[in-house]
Amino acid sequence: MLTETQIEQYQRDGYVIPDFALDAAIVREVANLHAHLLDKHPEFADYCPAVLGYELGFLNFARDERILEMVSQLIGRDFALWNCSFFAKPAGVGRRVPWHQDGEYWPIRPLATCSVWLAIDPSTTANGCLQVIPGSHKQAALLDHEHNDSQDLALPLELKPDQFDASAAVPIELKPGQISLHDVFLAHGSDANLSEGSRRGMTMRFMPTSSVYDRSIPHHRNTSSRLHMSQRTLFLMRGQDLSGRNDFSMHY
Repeated sequence: MLTETQIEQYQRDGYVIPDFALDAAIVREVANLHAHLLDKHPEFADYCPAVLGYELGFLNFARDERILEMVSQLIGRDFALWNCSFFAKPAGVGRRVPWHQDGEYWPIRPLATCSVWLAIDPSTTANGCLQVIPGSHKQAALLDHEHNDSQDLALPLELKPDQFDASAAVPIELKPGQISLHDVFLAHGSDANLSEGSRRGMTMRFMPTSSVYDRSIPHHRNTSSRLHMSQRTLFLMRGQDLSGRNDFSMHY
């Protein structure tokens, strides 16, 4: 569980790295399942925005009771998993993730999500680890983004430079099995991986069920059905649907 100090840090800074790590055997299972996914879908070698649409086995790792307990300390006892993604960043070619806020992409109203970032490989400044702007979540508001279709980016929406102070960035360096948790409004990004080793990480996205996953909200990309936001499946992880409006039927 998170300590009171760690909970306070999450509320103050928008992120926290708990004193926790999954066993090496579990990390290998995640890595093996990812390798199996890439065998069938090599187009996801760098980034897969919705791994559950192709391999439901990843759901087992999001159900870890220790992770769920930490999430419940931050967003309450009633919450759902609405997505898992994989940022793989292969050695030497892993693309940069632009500075952004997650909520700019997501059809959740009101916006609310705690993202759990699980390191499969060492995640360091040398291989493009996650970087965050502490406290950038406090206004609980979306900042101005612009569209950037550069092939050098893993995501297309980028915060305008005058919306944040890049000099305040803090790197989130993790060992395999470690996790970080961050808020939906936190400004964050990561550099390209120009190192000789991969930098794989899986994200698990949990929303309080007081919010609604609204599949009718238009999405900025016209992607295939299993990747489109309207096709994501919600999994009730704890408690009940407080909104009474969330659809938990299978969409993938």
